[in-house]
Amino acid sequence: MSDVGEVQAAVAALRCAHDAVAALSFDQLTAAEVLGVLDDLETLSCQLPVLGHRLLTRLQAETTPKALGAKSWREVMAVRWRISPSEAGRRLEEASLLAARQTLIGAPLDPVLPCTAIAQSHGLVNREHVAVLANAMDRIPAAVDSVTRSQIEADLVKTAMSVGPKQLKDTADRTIFLLDQDGPEPDDTERARRRGATKGPQQPDGMVRLTANLTPQAWAVFEAIFATLAAPGMCNPDDEHPCVSGTPTQQQIDDDHRTLAQRQHDALMTAGRRMLDSGELGQHNGLPATIIIRTTLQDLESRAGVGVTGGGTVMPIRDVIGLAGRANLFLAVFDGATGSAVNLFRARRTASRAQRLMLIARDGGCTKPGCTVPAYGCQVHHAAGDWADGGQTNVDELALACGPDNRVVGPGGWTTRVNGDHDVEWIPPPALDAGQVRVNDYHRPERLYWPSDDERDAPSAEDDLRPGGPEPNAA
Repeated sequence: MSDVGEVQAAVAALRCAHDAVAALSFDQLTAAEVLGVLDDLETLSCQLPVLGHRLLTRLQAETTPKALGAKSWREVMAVRWRISPSEAGRRLEEASLLAARQTLIGAPLDPVLPCTAIAQSHGLVNREHVAVLANAMDRIPAAVDSVTRSQIEADLVKTAMSVGPKQLKDTADRTIFLLDQDGPEPDDTERARRRGATKGPQQPDGMVRLTANLTPQAWAVFEAIFATLAAPGMCNPDDEHPCVSGTPTQQQIDDDHRTLAQRQHDALMTAGRRMLDSGELGQHNGLPATIIIRTTLQDLESRAGVGVTGGGTVMPIRDVIGLAGRANLFLAVFDGATGSAVNLFRARRTASRAQRLMLIARDGGCTKPGCTVPAYGCQVHHAAGDWADGGQTNVDELALACGPDNRVVGPGGWTTRVNGDHDVEWIPPPALDAGQVRVNDYHRPERLYWPSDDERDAPSAEDDLRPGGPEPNAA
């Protein structure tokens, strides 16, 4: 057993060894000698993750994310070491597969992938090899016995020691195909597991890609919708008076030059508007299910610029104006220079709803730094002071926070406050405090370009060019 002093001394020696190598000059090395040094460094970089696996496993056995002020191990790693959540998840998954384990009574257990772990400890496989090996072993059919499974891992690791990740993947794919050439037997459980609809990121031109894997039952629903609303002549936005029910005229059919994909897009748009206008969607986080858009007075007056929905979608101002004229929505207008609220156009005069609407318009989404959850997925959080501690439910003391982030605020966890610029600051607990930013500007990127109070008060370049220079400061 090593005490903390030994561990710290060994890590310090490792860092000193790195600094010593980094301080050397490589100008006198031949090409062959440079390649030899690079080989050694590559082997070392393949070995280093092994230490991380062991330490992560120890950390997980010693404490919990909640005790550290986070909602998950992924967040602990992402916040403390400023890595992406996906990278944190990859490291956690790799540690769970390659670190030694223990039984409930403390007896040692081999890693889930013992051959891969041994190869990594000797620097024989790199990160990409490990990812391919883990994916391949996960795809082996459950009916394969443990002895065969272990032999497959050993064979694939042996292959990885002499080929790159691409060739390793090809070998793994062929091996799994030979194990189960017919593929899994179709069943309702598997179809239910694979169902889904996914929105991609908004593209530079404003378009959003939607991909779906629909069950037969779900497609039957859309089949009926498309048969009616996507027929030629139906729901055509190019018509002065689009036909959205009944049968289109022959003239509307003849003038319809849209593709099938475009007609189906317009059919979904019409069906969605009908559902929103019907009022049958109920409420979401205390508000009627409707479209919420924020924009600036300057953009409305100039007919240029953009609006942003409560879900984070950016749309041209002409689309905002067009939508406002034909749909039930909430439109919050701000001053583009100062960010202050100018007006709120709403359907009902209910104070709590008005507060929530202004928070959606002001914050745009979760105010915790690093969180990209849009406003539609957030709750109202007492930012200046918790309700239990006498905090007030005033709009300037409230903020938006997603459910998971809202729950990490409390004794021993995160704290929030409203600073002098009326921004919500999130202060991490000591275990997660790495000096990171306190304010989330992701949902309101225009804040990055607002001048600070000092910049607004400072003399401008035009002042310097005036005869006599800038005005002297008043005493």
